Order: sequence, then C-alpha cells, then structure tokens
Amino acid sequence: MDNHMISIRKEDQILMALVHFFVTKEDYAPIFVQGVKDEIWLEKVNGPYRVIRINSNYIHNDEQFKFDQFKVQDILHQIKRKTLSFNVNALNIYLNANDIVNTESSKHVDNIEVKDLKDIENNKTLNEIFPDLKNNLDAKTDNLDLLFNVTKDINAKTQKDNKTFEKIFTMKKPIITFIIIALCCIAFIVELFFDAGSENPLMMLYLGANNRTLVKYGDYYRLLSSAFLHWDLIHLACNMYALYMIGNQIESHFGKARYVYIYLISALGGGLLSVLFEETISAGASGAIFGLMGALVYFGMRFRLYFKQSLNSNIIPVIVINLLLGFYLSDMIDIAGHIGGLIYGYLAAMTVGIPEYNEKKDNINGIILTLIFTGFLIYLIFFR
Repeated sequence: MDNHMISIRKEDQILMALVHFFVTKEDYAPIFVQGVKDEIWLEKVNGPYRVIRINSNYIHNDEQFKFDQFKVQDILHQIKRKTLSFNVNALNIYLNANDIVNTESSKHVDNIEVKDLKDIENNKTLNEIFPDLKNNLDAKTDNLDLLFNVTKDINAKTQKDNKTFEKIFTMKKPIITFIIIALCCIAFIVELFFDAGSENPLMMLYLGANNRTLVKYGDYYRLLSSAFLHWDLIHLACNMYALYMIGNQIESHFGKARYVYIYLISALGGGLLSVLFEETISAGASGAIFGLMGALVYFGMRFRLYFKQSLNSNIIPVIVINLLLGFYLSDMIDIAGHIGGLIYGYLAAMTVGIPEYNEKKDNINGIILTLIFTGFLIYLIFFR
C-alpha cells in the first residue's frame, strides 16, 4: 500500500506526534476516560502537569469552549477523588479551536492552542516546561511512517511499563516480615521466662524497654531493643497482625534490603520521639509499624490508585487496631512513638526510593530531612 493512500487530518497528525513525545520522552501514561472522542488524556504523578489533555475536536464558539471547560473540570475532579489528591493541575491543548474562541486558562488548568508545528515552536509555556518538545516531534514524517512509529514506540513503552509494574506489584514471600515476627515472639518468650510484662515494668526495663532517663545516661540501644518487646500477649498479637498486614506490602514493593532499613529507622525514630515526650517506660513494635505506614503513604503518592485501595485494606485496619489497643493499654500506649515512627518511615522510604522509580532528588531530600530532624531531636533530648 502506498503512503499517499492513507490520509490523516492535520490535527490528528499533531495529536499523534504530541502523544508520542509525552509518552516516550516524558513518561506520561494514557488514562482511559469514558465517553470522550477525538481527545487523549495523559497522566504523570510527578510531572510538571499532573494531567495533559490533547483535544482535536472542533471548538466553534465561546459557549462550546465553556462547556468543554466544565467537562474538563469534572473529569479532573473525578481523578482527584479517585486518587485522593488535593489538587490536580492540567495542561489542556486545543488543536482545532475557532479563531474567535477565547481559550483563557482557568484554575489549575492551562489552556493553549496549537494549530500547526510553528505554534509549538513559538509557544513560551510549552518550551519552558518541555524544552525538548520542538526537537522531538515526528509530525513532519509521512502519514504511514508517523502512524507506524507512534504505534511501535508507544507499544514498546507500554510493554516496558507493564513489566515494571508486574515486578513492583507482584507479591513476594514475606521472609523479612516472618523473621521480625519470629524475633518479637522469641523476645516475648524471654519476657515470660523473666516474668516481665505489664505487671512487672521494672523487668521490662531490665530486658531493654525504652526510658528517657536511661537513654540520656547512655543506654542508646533501648531505642531499638524496645521495638521487639511487648507488654502482654494481646499487645504482641495485635502488633504482629498489623506487621504482617503492612510489612508484607512493603517487603514486596520496596524489596528486602529497603524494607529492613525502613523498619529499623522507623523503630529508632519512634524511640527518639518517645524519649523526648514520654517519661514512662515504653515498648512495642507499633512505632516501627507506623513507620511502615509512612512508607506506604510515600509509595501511594507515586501510585495513587493503589493508595486508595491500600487505605481501605491495610492502613485503616491498623489504625483501628491501635485505637482498640489504646483503650486496652491506656497507660502504656506511646503516641509520640507512633508519630515518630510515621515521620521516619516516610523519610526512610524517600531516602531509599521505590525500585524502578527511584528519584535522586527524593533520595537526597530524604537524607537531608532525616539528618536535620534527627539532629534537632538529639539537641532537644541531650543538650537542651
């Protein structure tokens, strides 16, 4: 078949070229939006625009433009609700708008008109945010070659992304989680042997529970050892259930080495904040478990739809369990330790990053914020 036998509208030709660039060069992913025609929706969570919409429909007048803007805002609201996002900024590209239409931008939506390649080359907004755009468009290619190149490259990108998603989301055997559960159970058996627990808090101190005075006098190991001790069987059972629920997810999504780092840093961070605010004896894995929740929140910021699902199936049950524990062990629940673990878990996840989606900027920010926050806590605890 000859190339000249296939005819593609100019608007569709530019649309394909733009989609090709945003998907293959800027890592945007197509979004399925029900009920739309002759328009493409793309999303990138950490992109300069969260959503890019390219519309090749003819916009005849201002009334039609206003109705189209209403539709855009409605779809963005749906995306915001489904992904638990506070704001969703969008770039809205019109390829076929009448010259009399005033395509002014609205709240969180930048509207621009593109009628040909020169409009792309001369558009200040596009070139500032996507400086490689004008040098990476295939719109000048023959119709058949353009269609073939766009299809081939997007399919290759989609296959690569699917393999990455499969690698991240496939559940692995929770070996590290089982090891931590086993260590906590062994520690509890030791507690039983020494008759330690809620009825004998001094023996819990002897075994390594956390306490401000002792830590300030040099027993720094208590910041970590206390995370493996529990006050009684109910306390242990609830925490181990929560650990299995969330630890299984973190171990699969982040990998074993990252998981160990996140868990230990969360335990230490929870211990530090506990020493700062609590004068009582504290013990339990809940600070580290809240740290895993913090890591899950960081992961969910990258995969928003997953976060909503995980919120219902993992995070909310763990919060409910800790609320019930709060009533049962009202004098021994360490709220400061929970908050410290949550903060340090998020920072630890930022530091190590998500496999295949690791961002160096996040890693550096995670390290810097962890050092600053830790230094501040150490100053308040030991030098104030």
